[in-house]
Amino acid sequence: MRTLTYYVAVSLDGFIAGPAGEFDAFLAEGDHMQAIGEQFRGTVPTVLAEAVGIPVQDGPFDTVLMGWNTYAVGMPDQHLASPYAHLRQVVFTHGRQGPEGSQDVLFTDRDPVQLVRELKKEDGKDIWLCGGGSLAAALAEEIDQLALKINPVTFGGGIRLFGDRSYQPQPWRSTSVQAFESGVALAQYERA
Repeated sequence: MRTLTYYVAVSLDGFIAGPAGEFDAFLAEGDHMQAIGEQFRGTVPTVLAEAVGIPVQDGPFDTVLMGWNTYAVGMPDQHLASPYAHLRQVVFTHGRQGPEGSQDVLFTDRDPVQLVRELKKEDGKDIWLCGGGSLAAALAEEIDQLALKINPVTFGGGIRLFGDRSYQPQPWRSTSVQAFESGVALAQYERA
């Protein structure tokens, strides 16, 4: 069965973006980039990867899930209307439609839990939950692995890793922690 991995950058205080979706405080340069990029190959938007020569093939995922706000980060740039063209892309939209150039993206208002359960039964590589926090909260029981790029920055407010999820403790087992000179740490967990 395929696994669902929530692979995302996060601040020390648990935010994946600022209040207006800002993520520019996360480190985009440093010794962590190559190592994490190799392990999670294919998680850079296709157009950007091609522009700088980063391979997108042979990664751990063949499907990416996004909430509308995560997807909408690239909408002003029509080149990112299909941000991960090398993957099967699913955007949970609450009825919104995608922009021109997004024909390779599945926009759906289906129940995320039901859709993920169907995807997990299919043959293929693993499934990447790209964001955002509200979608992660809705899928909390379905997430099999966490891969957190913990950045050496605090936000003080914004979009939480699991949105506004109510108090529901869930145990996780650490599978690896890798610290880099940049201050970024890649912490990976699986459901206990």
